[in-house]
Amino acid sequence: MFAKSTHMTYLNTANIERSTAEVEYHPLIPFLPENAKVLFLGSFPPQRKRWCMDFYYPNFINDHWRIEGQVFFGDRNHFVDAEAKCFRLNAIIAHCQNKGIAFFDTSTAIKRLKDNASDKFLEVVEPTDIHALLKKLPHCQAIVTTGEKATDTICAYMNIPEVPKVNTAVPIPDTYNKDGEQLVLYRLPSSSRAYPLAFDKKVEAYKKMFDQMIS
Repeated sequence: MFAKSTHMTYLNTANIERSTAEVEYHPLIPFLPENAKVLFLGSFPPQRKRWCMDFYYPNFINDHWRIEGQVFFGDRNHFVDAEAKCFRLNAIIAHCQNKGIAFFDTSTAIKRLKDNASDKFLEVVEPTDIHALLKKLPHCQAIVTTGEKATDTICAYMNIPEVPKVNTAVPIPDTYNKDGEQLVLYRLPSSSRAYPLAFDKKVEAYKKMFDQMIS
């Protein structure tokens, strides 16, 4: 689901309302531009207390939107509102609609085993129906992951025999888009600052993927 209006909210209010201290349901609706060629699938959003906007990669200290700013505009702060310490949501949505970049996660419900944003402490309660997402993305060429948990979850769910190493892609068995092209699972380095790789190296890796998939 997506709308051309950048004033649309991407919060899934029904899921937020039914979430409990025990089980969290995904707080965002899938962002699925029909022209998308790339679908980023993470594990699950961080706790809302860590958000600076109501969209994907909402943590201000996560560098995903700085990486995309550098890749597409030559400016790591293109999507950054430094004064407000948040990201420029309208600009992000317009950019992703224009370039064809979709977002969701591999889990629709989880339990947090610890009070932090680490994937290793997430227990999956309900996995995402990835095939249903892909039906809404007829031109998708790649599912992209940036973390070990999301990568392992997709490999198990889609019967991918080989877990891709960082900066590599593997074909997804029996999965083709409307144009008859076989989809791949492409793994990138995490945009989290906890991931031990220089920002410029991450930019280089993301640019290579984008150049291959949406140029």
